[in-house]
Amino acid sequence: MAIEVVRIPALSDNYIWLAHDAASGETIVVDPAVAEPVLEAAAARGWTISAIWNTHWHPDHTGGNAAIKAATGCTIIAPAAEAAKIPTADRLVAEGDTVTLGAFKAEVIDVPAHTAGHIAYHLPEGRLVFVGDTLFAMGCGRLFEGTAAQMFANMQRLAALPGDTTVYCAHEYTQSNGRYALVAEPGNEALADRMEQVDALRAQGLPTVPTTIALERATNPFMRAASAEQLAERRTAKDSFRG
Repeated sequence: MAIEVVRIPALSDNYIWLAHDAASGETIVVDPAVAEPVLEAAAARGWTISAIWNTHWHPDHTGGNAAIKAATGCTIIAPAAEAAKIPTADRLVAEGDTVTLGAFKAEVIDVPAHTAGHIAYHLPEGRLVFVGDTLFAMGCGRLFEGTAAQMFANMQRLAALPGDTTVYCAHEYTQSNGRYALVAEPGNEALADRMEQVDALRAQGLPTVPTTIALERATNPFMRAASAEQLAERRTAKDSFRG
């Protein structure tokens, strides 16, 4: 039985992920910006939330923690390096730790750069990874608390996952990312083809994520950067890009 993942739009461009294992009946929430739509989505499906998985401390990823915990009694799992900034956390995890969704094990991966203690949750048997604000469709997170060298290492590590791994990121940034990507790699035909699809989806108000590792390998200028220096150049250019 595969994990069922539900996309919950929140705020202006956030996605909260609700993941359910039918065999065990367990349900987890990844990065709840707010509580109400999460609780409504779970109730509509008859699912009981057992845990929250936070990838990093930013309020648009943890803002719903307290209310969801109050409503469900769930356990809040968060990055150990950001414990001081996530006071709602019950369990702190870091590289090498595992968390579970039913029989599925998620490996915790340290991916600092967007924030100093950012983590990702990789479920090898589920063929999926929750990456927060580290990897986006055709993009990567801004370097608020880390370095380009760290982000380059993150990109290389995520690129090494199986190509059919589904990537659940936390924002609908694909169209703006793609516009910059076309400038960074103007000769990339796979990228041009993808942007046609993205533009068509967004014109209909439809989401463009999740993505896959294989798709990012082919079209993401940050994952495709040849060095930390090139990633730094591309990140700086993207930060000021107004395409």
